[in-house]
Amino acid sequence: MPRCKMSLSTMIFLVILQSAAVVLFCGWYLQVSPCSYSPSNNKVHVLLLSSWRSGSSFLGQVFSQHPSVFYLMEPAWHVWTKFDKPRARELRMAVRDLMRSLFQCDFSVMDSYLPEHYNVSSLFMWSHSRAVCSPPACPLTPRNQLSDESRCRETCNAVGLQGVEKACSTYSHVVLKEVRFFELESLYPLLQDSSLDLRIIHLVRDPRAVLRSREQSAAALVYDSATVLEQRNTPAADVQYKVMQEICRSYVRINERAMLKPPAFLKGRYKLVRYEDVARNPLEEIDSLYHFVGLETSSHLEEWIYGVTHGKGKGSRSEAFKITSRNATNVSQAWRMLLPYGKVKRIQEVCKGAMTLLGYRTVNSEKEQKSLDIDLLVPQEPYQFTWLPAKTEHPISQ
Repeated sequence: MPRCKMSLSTMIFLVILQSAAVVLFCGWYLQVSPCSYSPSNNKVHVLLLSSWRSGSSFLGQVFSQHPSVFYLMEPAWHVWTKFDKPRARELRMAVRDLMRSLFQCDFSVMDSYLPEHYNVSSLFMWSHSRAVCSPPACPLTPRNQLSDESRCRETCNAVGLQGVEKACSTYSHVVLKEVRFFELESLYPLLQDSSLDLRIIHLVRDPRAVLRSREQSAAALVYDSATVLEQRNTPAADVQYKVMQEICRSYVRINERAMLKPPAFLKGRYKLVRYEDVARNPLEEIDSLYHFVGLETSSHLEEWIYGVTHGKGKGSRSEAFKITSRNATNVSQAWRMLLPYGKVKRIQEVCKGAMTLLGYRTVNSEKEQKSLDIDLLVPQEPYQFTWLPAKTEHPISQ
């Protein structure tokens, strides 16, 4: 039988050629079939990312009241309030790791932030979550019914978080609302985590309206403002503007990172929404958000959404952190009548870049500000979104 002799250089060449063929095949296969991975628990994880006084509490309730959603409001509050004189930059990784555990329904992470003997009411704004007020966490509210916050507070304050953790595991969607991220890079490990199927909804609002709302709730935001400003000594008259500067910078930083050459693992997993668009067309915008994360609306939810956005209420100081029936369009425009033009002019200077990027027109006089027939919202191009396949290739988590 003839024997073939092969030189070492030839063997090396063939090995290299074979390796190249394997790489090319894998690249082709991933292009034609990018669905080589599916999170083991088939859950969808949603981060509702926003800033204080931007309408995020309302949008959180839009998800919380959905029967397929387990929702928590601002769990990172526990991290920020755990330490004396914290700085936002120093807490980013701790906040991210907390959220990773909660997305996976692991509530043991809360042991580090709650009192030694804690119960459900130890969770920040716990009664805002319908899931915490529903079986198996609490027998009060059937899943197909809307929750009542006051009744939940009276009935569902169980000892420990075992029922909450059990409830979390029974929902198809876990939604966390958070106002304590100022860049997307901190979230990259979550986006690359093969056990998570993360979607980010980025809610923004006209900085002039945010400033006016922040002034109404200034006392409640003192601690957070100091944390955002890294505990720097800032004149009292400048605090709100300095905080708004950081918020507006985050608007630009996050949106540009997500939309201008995003990393592969971020594509199709970020959606920007303006509060004003939701206020004008709540049913249409919320239906779009539901679709983005794979939820379906219902006539029951649509009736609730319409009612809570078409009321006669204006939103008093005492209702600043409550979801009540209001006229959403009027609320979104209230700053135009109530915020002094001098403050409007200054916040426009502080947030000029963000306002231009996000489509908020500036005003050049008090007359323009108060002329409600002048539309200050620039129409946006329809969001181009392609739903990711059920299975998505994720880079290995770092």
